[in-house]
Amino acid sequence: MIQIASFEFSPFSENTYVLYDETLEAVVIDPGCYDHYERQQLKDFIEKNKLKVVKLLNTHCHLDHVFGNEFVKKTWHVQAYAHDLENFNIGFLEASARMFGIGHIDPTRIDSFIEEGDLIEFGKSSLEVIFTPGHSPGHVVFYNKEQNFCINGDVLFKMSIGRTDLPGGNHQQLINSIKQKMFTLPDETIIYTGHGNPTTIGFEKTHNPFL
Repeated sequence: MIQIASFEFSPFSENTYVLYDETLEAVVIDPGCYDHYERQQLKDFIEKNKLKVVKLLNTHCHLDHVFGNEFVKKTWHVQAYAHDLENFNIGFLEASARMFGIGHIDPTRIDSFIEEGDLIEFGKSSLEVIFTPGHSPGHVVFYNKEQNFCINGDVLFKMSIGRTDLPGGNHQQLINSIKQKMFTLPDETIIYTGHGNPTTIGFEKTHNPFL
């Protein structure tokens, strides 16, 4: 059974997730740990629980979701997985940092490309990749049918949706991703968001004012 640990990192209050099962193999999703304290917090949790990190996954590569990419890659000797269209954001990281007044961001790269329908495996568990562009050109989410949850990045939020005013964003594409992809998941599916508190598909169908 997959356990989900979450951490709120950086001035952007970004949610970083560590998923692991009974084998203690783990994946880190969207490491937003920016400073030494935050990176140590993530490292301490992984070491305390004797986890073996085997993959780094990015829902997308906006700077607040990749602050800790190189730290995770170098600390646990793993590759970063993301959609190839996210190279757009990788190339935009320095300009994005300047836009938001961020003094420094470690250059990073995608090591292995993923696309819709791929299965990300760790331990005895797996996550299905679903392509959900709009907030970002190559945005994906990670869905587990058996436990009814989705690590959703910045597609859906509780009673909100991802912004589309950043370079590469497309509002209609995001709405299509939500209605044609996310809303086909069972209503009871728990949505772990890139910022803020979790929600469910059923709740957003009923209460989200943007949809």
